[in-house]
Amino acid sequence: MGDPTHSPTDPPELPEPVTPAGRDGLAALLARPERAVVALDFDGTLAPIVADPEQARAHPDAVPALAVLAPRVRSVAVVTGRPAGVAVRYGGFAGVPGLEHLVVLGHYGAERWDAVTGTVHAAEPHPGVAAVRAELPGFLDAIGAWRGTWIEEKGRAVAVHTRRARNPQAAFDALREPLAELANRHGLIVEPGRLVLELRPPGMDKGVALAEYLREVGAESVLYAGDDLGDLPAFGAVEKLRSDGIAGLLVCSGSAEVTELSGRADLVVEGPRGVVRLLSAIAAQLD
Repeated sequence: MGDPTHSPTDPPELPEPVTPAGRDGLAALLARPERAVVALDFDGTLAPIVADPEQARAHPDAVPALAVLAPRVRSVAVVTGRPAGVAVRYGGFAGVPGLEHLVVLGHYGAERWDAVTGTVHAAEPHPGVAAVRAELPGFLDAIGAWRGTWIEEKGRAVAVHTRRARNPQAAFDALREPLAELANRHGLIVEPGRLVLELRPPGMDKGVALAEYLREVGAESVLYAGDDLGDLPAFGAVEKLRSDGIAGLLVCSGSAEVTELSGRADLVVEGPRGVVRLLSAIAAQLD
């Protein structure tokens, strides 16, 4: 028999961060939620990783959890390399009661969607992206790397996935240097991820986007959750902000593929399901 004192509808238990800085960050968020920002990556954090990125969707409990938490904090920010509109669509964020405090910082902050207006604001795209997009199919074919790779159009960036290749990691390793050379010719950089190499303009990363947004809204504390190498700049930004008096909690959406992130996290949870449970536990503490 189950524990009669515990109901299936009880909120999940709030886990304790393993580091003093993380415990301070969580305490600051709970003490003054109206000055706190909850910032989250999308793929691998709110949405499970899938072979085809176009099929990615938020965990079914993510939006309900966010709708409960968002009114209790200064803001919820989804920070992603995807176009803002795509993240909104795949996340199911539009028109949801309770998400009025949600923004999506797409393309590493080059685009912004906010729930209040439902519109996307964006800067002019880098011309190198269009040049790489046109050259990339022939480039991959010429170096014999076309079979098993997949190109993802991201508007202000373009990504090459190797997850479908016969040997995904070997294909990833073989493509890193050639794609870096291609990107450099067009004034771009390559951002590696979980079996994906993204070619995008320099100066765009989640750390820059997050730090600028936190300054804009006057945040006193921040929770940032991510799962991939592209989240390392955001981790670095939070670590730097701590020295400026902004309390921070770093959460890794657990992945055996990216130990660099879990090693720097204050708290590791079990993928998107674990992230949702954490958000629900925090919201319950704020009731």
